[in-house]
Amino acid sequence: MKKCTLGLGCFWKPEENFKNKPGIIDTEVGYAGGHNAVVSYEEVCKGNTGHAEVVRLTYDEKVISYKKILDLFFKMHDPTQKDMQYPDIGSQYRSEIFYENDDQEKEAKEILNKFNKELNGKIQTNISKLKNYCKAEEYHQKYIEKNR
Repeated sequence: MKKCTLGLGCFWKPEENFKNKPGIIDTEVGYAGGHNAVVSYEEVCKGNTGHAEVVRLTYDEKVISYKKILDLFFKMHDPTQKDMQYPDIGSQYRSEIFYENDDQEKEAKEILNKFNKELNGKIQTNISKLKNYCKAEEYHQKYIEKNR
């Protein structure tokens, strides 16, 4: 099993979209790319932690490739929007691929370049080394309880 972490706006819809794809073993919502190892939903919403809302995927590479996941990533949101996915506005809603190793970084750049050509150079997606990932467990539990 492999893992990847993607920021494509508010994490609920992407998590739901990826959850049903063949080869996706597990999904988890959280925050990544910020200044601290642990943050709360409230801190991230203030916009000064540097974190993005992300979905973290565990996948079976024998069923779905990282490149296929990135292809879906670019099709599931508008990668031409900077620091937002309408109607959510703020740097925590940015489009970002967080790589965990050199192979992921290389493949992310290849796929981004492909989509950037198709979208006339308008892609705003960042590619960054994964740092300070933390699961949004407390907020996730409150959301589940609220929506039962």
